[in-house]
Amino acid sequence: MASATNFFDFQVPDKKGADKPLSEYKGKVVLVVNTASKCGFTPQYAGLEKLWKDIKEKHPDDFVILGFPCNQFGGQEPGSNDDIQSFCQVNYGVSFPILGKIDVNGDNASDLYKWMKKEKPGIMGIQMIKWNFEKFLIGRDGTIKGRWASTTKPESLEKPILDEINSKPE
Repeated sequence: MASATNFFDFQVPDKKGADKPLSEYKGKVVLVVNTASKCGFTPQYAGLEKLWKDIKEKHPDDFVILGFPCNQFGGQEPGSNDDIQSFCQVNYGVSFPILGKIDVNGDNASDLYKWMKKEKPGIMGIQMIKWNFEKFLIGRDGTIKGRWASTTKPESLEKPILDEINSKPE
């Protein structure tokens, strides 16, 4: 999708593998996370769910977390999309959207991730995702407002998310 200029221009696979236009989230602040079920960071699902519920309670129409399962880091997301959905709900009560499994690096990387890495490279300009549970904050305008490493706990992102929700649209 070479003509994409912001987050809302992309389509990604939903949990059933069908195309899901991200334009459905236009006007919302979005936290994008590449996830895995068998990772040392997997317990972050609990923090993400708490963050989602806490912010949604006060700003029900302004925020969404999107989980993108990925099996590129140590084979830590081997299951099918159905297995992943079940794991997230049974083990962590996840109620935010977990989309279809994708690649975030390499030749088969999702166009969305190619774009996000180009727009907001990591440390020293590196355009790759280093591990599971990296996070990108997307503003209402579809631009990337922040990027955090896997080690960043979800609860520490509440302030930047709320700041973005409360910022005046341009």
